[in-house]
Amino acid sequence: MSLTAPLLPAAHALGASSSEIIVAYASGPADIPKAWDGLQLPHLQDLLATLTPTTVVQGDEMDFSPPHELALARAMQLPEQAGLIPWAALAAGDTTQPCAFITPCHWHVAPDQVHQTDPASAPMSEEESRQLLALVAPWFSDDGITLEYLRPDTWLARGAAFKDLATASMDRALGRDVRPWMPNPIQGAIIQRLQTELQMLLYTNSFNDQRAQRRLPPINSFWVHGTGSLVKLPAHLSLAVCVDDLRQPSLHSDVQSWQKAWQALDNGLIAQLQQRAARGEPIKLTLCGESNAVQWQSQPRGFMDKIMSVFGAKRLPDLREML
Repeated sequence: MSLTAPLLPAAHALGASSSEIIVAYASGPADIPKAWDGLQLPHLQDLLATLTPTTVVQGDEMDFSPPHELALARAMQLPEQAGLIPWAALAAGDTTQPCAFITPCHWHVAPDQVHQTDPASAPMSEEESRQLLALVAPWFSDDGITLEYLRPDTWLARGAAFKDLATASMDRALGRDVRPWMPNPIQGAIIQRLQTELQMLLYTNSFNDQRAQRRLPPINSFWVHGTGSLVKLPAHLSLAVCVDDLRQPSLHSDVQSWQKAWQALDNGLIAQLQQRAARGEPIKLTLCGESNAVQWQSQPRGFMDKIMSVFGAKRLPDLREML
């Protein structure tokens, strides 16, 4: 599962007859224009030729929430405001107060940038995460923020400090300079102060000495994400699934792994959707990039449309340009 929004592997969607499949990072690594060179996706090409596209998210690569999170929020009937999709409140089932996710992390501070290291590259064990949580919780408590353990890389936070505080998804900051992704300095003053205090606290603490002995980078900061208030729980359980198979290779600019993951998706989940479409089942497939999300879905077609789908050209759309 990804850190901010509830993304799942494609294997979870196979056989589940989900009403909508959302594919994150379908356009490829943002910094490598040639990621699509030589990539063949025959099932996707044939499937899209039978469906009608509609742009459902038209955003910007600097939006705090990436398109797949906005598309998933819409499918789940959650607020769609970038940076204020209440993922943490949803995970907690809390409709009484603002919530957030806290991810302990390592920041590499250089003269010209503050680089966010992927927590997965130097993970904490549950015991280690709980130890750190107990150490820092009093500091947060002084500002009216309570912390609760969820996973080694994620804690749940509750408090008024997160009210209307737009924060960037972990995906936006991962492997990048965090400075463009920090919350509003006035609204987020408490968070920025806590980040500074945590740096000083952990600089001399034995917690990081133990990590150093294992040749792991120190934990010297945290990322706040998934903020927002949930007025009420969704009335119905969404059948939409957002798959994360392309996420890691795209975020790490690993073109070869990204292409292999796309081919596996094409031969598995996309092939299944193609079979469902051929049987006349309604299909919704939403492909997402760094800026936009486009949804392809079944529409009633006339006789000539069906003839063209059989004999017409079936070129794959320029997804990198569209997304």
